[in-house]
Amino acid sequence: MAMTSRERVNKALNHQEPDRVPFDLGGTFASTIVLGAYRKLAEYLGVDDPEPPFMRFTSQTVFVHEKVLEKLNIDTRCLSLGAPDGRPEREDATGTMIDEWGVGRRKPASSLYYDLSYSPLAGSITPQDLEKYPWPDPDDPGRYRGLKERARYLHEETDYAVILNLPLGMVHQAQFLRGFEDWFVDLLLNPGLAGDLMDRANEVNKRIVANALDICGEYVDVVMYADDVSTQNGPMFANETYRELIKPREKEVFDLVKEKSKAKILYHCCGSVVHLLDDFIEIGVDAITPVQVSAKGMDTKWLKDNYGGRLSFWGGVDTHWVLPRGTPADVKAETKRRLADLMPGGGYVLNSVHNIQPDVPPENIVAMFEAGLEYGYY
Repeated sequence: MAMTSRERVNKALNHQEPDRVPFDLGGTFASTIVLGAYRKLAEYLGVDDPEPPFMRFTSQTVFVHEKVLEKLNIDTRCLSLGAPDGRPEREDATGTMIDEWGVGRRKPASSLYYDLSYSPLAGSITPQDLEKYPWPDPDDPGRYRGLKERARYLHEETDYAVILNLPLGMVHQAQFLRGFEDWFVDLLLNPGLAGDLMDRANEVNKRIVANALDICGEYVDVVMYADDVSTQNGPMFANETYRELIKPREKEVFDLVKEKSKAKILYHCCGSVVHLLDDFIEIGVDAITPVQVSAKGMDTKWLKDNYGGRLSFWGGVDTHWVLPRGTPADVKAETKRRLADLMPGGGYVLNSVHNIQPDVPPENIVAMFEAGLEYGYY
């Protein structure tokens, strides 16, 4: 007997086998598709949606039209916060996009995206500078306008799994505010300042998380938290640094999620994360995404064999080579492999590794989900 999408996702994340592996596209801002690829996909599927709303303008990620989601049998739906009324993202006279944190990004002529170009807390700073910095207002009503109505609609009027997207995590925000070089130096030479900065960012985010879940927590199935703490080839910093400075602060956020909802915690972290999986489990992470299979040590069979009973996996279909450069047959073979590795016993949601990029042909996107229907039933 066929399950609803919500039943399918929840059963998979409880490490039980649903009727088939659930599919995601656009459920989170890190498992969606960028504008260039989306326009081609929508046209290919016969959906008229040339100007979709952006999820994040600087990364060119978009909200996927309902008709596209239906045609691809997607089981998830995105629930996102709104822009703040008091300090929305704006473009200055130089073409720099300034976000509510005061961080600037510019789009190079040869680029598809906006790169970090201005870090307002770079250079020599003191704790007093952090004290007087104009931090975002977590209570700004613009963030929450329509949130309860959208969440209630998705939960009561549809049978899709509802994913609440949280703000970027404190590591990201601290790196952007301080600048990458200064932030890494702080970790070694001034860990007190690094911790203070992360605390400031984390306090803003925790308040937003609490507010959002007070409004819609009863309707949410999954909460997505994003904070890259690894690189392509391994740790971004020493494991001890993660455990001393970052892990306890992430746990504060995850404890809040568990306190205010029954939602599963989906942790987005790019790169090779094998060295941190036990830590993630200890602080309450239920699933990881994007399962970057091109990164060191991220073999899907090994991950499933060693962590399949404790973690779920979300993603895994290679966007580094196969999706952009392979044929539809190659994509189906890649998808079949990831399904064979990750779907036994539940605990897998099919999706690409991170956002689908402009060089991915629409035929390959369709092939990925066709393979899910062909090989993803239990």
